[in-house]
Amino acid sequence: MRVLLVHPSPLLYSELYLRLEPVGLERVAAAVRMAGHDVRLLDLQVFDQAEYARELDEFRPRAVGFSLNYLANVPEVIDLAKATRARHPETFVFVGGHSASFVASELLEHAAGAIDCVVRGEGEVIAPRVLEAAGERGLERLPGVVTREGAGPSPTLLDDLDRFPPARDLSRRRHRYFLGVLDPCASAELTRGCPWDCSFCSAWTFYGRSYRKSSPEAAAEDLARIREPNVFLVDDVAFIHAEDGFAIGREVERRGIRKQYYLETRCDVLLRNQEVFAYWRRLGLFYMFLGVEALDAEALKRHRKRVSTDANMEALQVARRLGLAVAINIIADPDWDEARFAAVRDWALTVPEIVHLTVATPYPGTETWLTEKRELTSHDYRLFDVQHAVLPTRLPLRRFYEELVQTQAVLNRKHLGWGALRRYGGPALRALARGQTNYLSMLWKFSSVYNAARQHADHARPVTYAMGPRRLVTGAPTPAQLYVHQPQSARTAATA
Repeated sequence: MRVLLVHPSPLLYSELYLRLEPVGLERVAAAVRMAGHDVRLLDLQVFDQAEYARELDEFRPRAVGFSLNYLANVPEVIDLAKATRARHPETFVFVGGHSASFVASELLEHAAGAIDCVVRGEGEVIAPRVLEAAGERGLERLPGVVTREGAGPSPTLLDDLDRFPPARDLSRRRHRYFLGVLDPCASAELTRGCPWDCSFCSAWTFYGRSYRKSSPEAAAEDLARIREPNVFLVDDVAFIHAEDGFAIGREVERRGIRKQYYLETRCDVLLRNQEVFAYWRRLGLFYMFLGVEALDAEALKRHRKRVSTDANMEALQVARRLGLAVAINIIADPDWDEARFAAVRDWALTVPEIVHLTVATPYPGTETWLTEKRELTSHDYRLFDVQHAVLPTRLPLRRFYEELVQTQAVLNRKHLGWGALRRYGGPALRALARGQTNYLSMLWKFSSVYNAARQHADHARPVTYAMGPRRLVTGAPTPAQLYVHQPQSARTAATA
């Protein structure tokens, strides 16, 4: 069967900071190809929708699968599904991905028959089974599959991360993927899942607080196959267990793999496992993202970070001693006033780290979606990108965005434009020598992307597809209300 797998268009912040290889979709593509299908992959981050129409007409896929990891892409995917059904009525259309797993029934309702099924949970195991049964009745009996007739049993976790290495050969225009000065940049997955339970995050609810690891040999083999000089390690929390990081590192070192790496981890993990991060610094670790999220103890408790402000600040000092370029995130609550924004700006100006802000958002799949008592001010999927306020703001909405952009502008002054060239001029010039211009072309785009007038105007756009109402719970949510993959006791004790 001819199968076309599609990644949707980039979101707001992708216009500026990054454009990432769709490594999850590449892994699903590998599983589908291993099942004997003729597979193509189209990434609308680097192609336009006219190319999608050409693929439909020229490749004539029997099935089209959309990856929907971000809620803000819901309207685009629904419209593409409807266009596909109108253009080629016989095509089987299915949707999967992280966000799709939490809004499966809504997607089917919005699509009005244009989507045959939604696949909840991990796609590698179930996608080939869905394609095998495409067009038949009873699809909803498969694990994790939802149709307009009903929903199947809970989805099944992939039992071995080594089984389906990414089909990177299917991704075209790979030179368009970058992450800051790491240009070009591939992506790789060493582990999957997160055993923590931050209230704002949906990684743990998706994976059932499981945590699984690739073997050192398979992880190193995948890294060795990557042609790009830079790699983003997409793990939710890198090197939770130091021994695993050392084991993979030794394989990388033995094979003589030389890359520059970007990874994400927690401050307490960095403090506990400093030696493994120092080791990877020698192997090429260049960038580190630390999930700080808040500067005060009350907010950290509300986010359930399970780490203190002192530990966060100590972790920043450790990262500095390692000589890493560090990015951190602070969650801006819509209830912030001018004084709170000013305090964050003042702090951000005193530290060398790249300080970025996201807006607190009750997101389907997060615990706050079920427990946040403030009413949503918008049900427009496009605004659920953690760059827009969908809860009531203390300040007038336009003023909130002005303060948000002014605070984000600290990042612009310190780490974009000429400031970036002073700090990262060497890597930028090396990228330019390779013909890579993604990083250089975004250095002066801040004001056109982060713009209070633009973000405020987004709230006035006509809404074709509105998110359904929330069903708040009293007390702690149950596992059935939270999880896509139901947790198993043997997996939830990955850390203590």
